[in-house]
Amino acid sequence: MKVEDIELNFKNLQDQICKAIEAEDGTGKFREDLWEHHSGGGGRTRLIQNGSVIEKGGVNFSSVRGEVHPRLRQQMNLGEKDDFHFAATGVSIVMHPQNPRVPIIHMNVRYFELSNGICWFGGGIDLTPHYVVENDARFFHNCLKNACDKHHLQFYPDFKSWADEYFYIPHRQETRGIGGIFFDYLKPDLPGKGQGLSKEALFDFVMEIGNSFAPVYTHFMALHRNDAFTEKEKQWQYLRRGRYVEFNLVWDRGTKFGLETNGRTESILMSLPPQANWEYSFEPEEGSEEQKTLNWLRKDVDWANS
Repeated sequence: MKVEDIELNFKNLQDQICKAIEAEDGTGKFREDLWEHHSGGGGRTRLIQNGSVIEKGGVNFSSVRGEVHPRLRQQMNLGEKDDFHFAATGVSIVMHPQNPRVPIIHMNVRYFELSNGICWFGGGIDLTPHYVVENDARFFHNCLKNACDKHHLQFYPDFKSWADEYFYIPHRQETRGIGGIFFDYLKPDLPGKGQGLSKEALFDFVMEIGNSFAPVYTHFMALHRNDAFTEKEKQWQYLRRGRYVEFNLVWDRGTKFGLETNGRTESILMSLPPQANWEYSFEPEEGSEEQKTLNWLRKDVDWANS
């Protein structure tokens, strides 16, 4: 399996997801920007704005080649004088809906290959409801568990726990949302989180997660797009978006790495919402839906089995 094969599958995944989102939204259409990376390769950034359901969303494909950046060399314990080049490709998605009853969703699937033959897969998918609905959270996690279980029974518990740790906002002492799964450095035929699976088997798993995006999120779009909401609930949505911004700009590894290595800024910051608020020392009313949502934003909730 060559990197070109993986790129083609990721491009097709981008196409399929965009078509599904447009169909469910009804009025919003994706605009495409083609771009080139300074070191080689490039990508297709697709943005949907001011649709019937999606206020702002992006489905990005990238395929970049070049020499390994000094910061990444250090992170990977590569020698300063070693001549390592890389190929990296992936699909990255964030959706910010109009209605506060429709959740924010994020997904990323990616592949990285060094010139010495070392390669790995990474990715994840997580849900950030403005208002946590238990049945929705259980539906989401059970969909992910079913997808993971087709490939290895340890994947869901391992990657769910990894997501709980990764999508955590330390300065707020809360999770970004209800989590999902997160995985990285899944190297073929080696022990560890990849469970010794072959490159083809790991790619099949990554595509299983990628293909789960459209049916899961269009389910939530259809379920909640016409839910009534108040101005108070809209203001709460803006506050929750503020938390999303805090995580992405302060803690997210991909955002920080992309900006530090002179990546394409508009594509990197596509994940940010069109509008977000910060209210000083906001405290929701005791017993309110907002307070109940905050109570769910913690690690180790057993959504798939409780």
